[in-house]
Amino acid sequence: MRLRISHATTYRYEPPATGVIQILRMTPGSFDGQYVADWQIDISTDSRLDVHEDAFGNTTHVLTCGPTADLAIRVEGLVETQDTGGVLKGTDERFPPSLFLRRTGLTEVDPAMAAFARDLRAAAADDVLGFLHALMSAINTHMTFDEDPTNTGTSAVEAFTLKRGVCQDYAHIFTACARSGGVPARFVAGHFWRADGKVRQPAGHAWAEAFVPDLGWVGFDPANRICTTDAHARVAIGLDYLGAAPVRGTRYGGGKETLSVEVRVEQAGRQGQGQGQWQSQS
Repeated sequence: MRLRISHATTYRYEPPATGVIQILRMTPGSFDGQYVADWQIDISTDSRLDVHEDAFGNTTHVLTCGPTADLAIRVEGLVETQDTGGVLKGTDERFPPSLFLRRTGLTEVDPAMAAFARDLRAAAADDVLGFLHALMSAINTHMTFDEDPTNTGTSAVEAFTLKRGVCQDYAHIFTACARSGGVPARFVAGHFWRADGKVRQPAGHAWAEAFVPDLGWVGFDPANRICTTDAHARVAIGLDYLGAAPVRGTRYGGGKETLSVEVRVEQAGRQGQGQGQWQSQS
């Protein structure tokens, strides 16, 4: 599938900020099943943009700029994807899978979540892949998609208790429960093409990847109850949202800060409008 993606993040500061530093994880990489045919970044104001790779191999840009009242960050390009049945191949793996058993503040479990994962793990016995599919389905059933009650700082425990949230929350719950069941798992930030033709979204998408012995890393999208397909464009990974957020940083001075995000994901040559699935923060 050939996906045309644009992602615009706009900040407004009243009064103007005296300086801004942002880390951008907005540039996808190429691997088996995903090829970045074209990609560019545009910044609305005079700024410095230094490119690096973080510890997980994500392409990062460090943006610094001086006094500004408005800052717009826009990325856009074409990504060619193939359906690999969710199995990742050719990615830059810099750490052993066991690193992704590490819990974070956003991916802790409470007794209810631990029991939820334990029951599913016991039912699957030694079938790790079966456990992960069951976990994905169970989370989708347990949760109701709702943009109102959660935000970027909501933990897996909080969202699981609420039984409501967005795809970021689904991914955190999946990651936390998989780790609780002894399976390495990680958070993924990216984009998702909606088959209903709706392309205009308030932000990007999120899912999880888990490590299956003799198979490798496999993508699971519990918000849509599917393994990743050619409708998914993978951008960044982390132990949780904080390590894969598209834009994250700070500003100096200024007063009220207003943030707006707009994302479009469409098949090249197709058009439409619609809603997205997760939140963004600075």
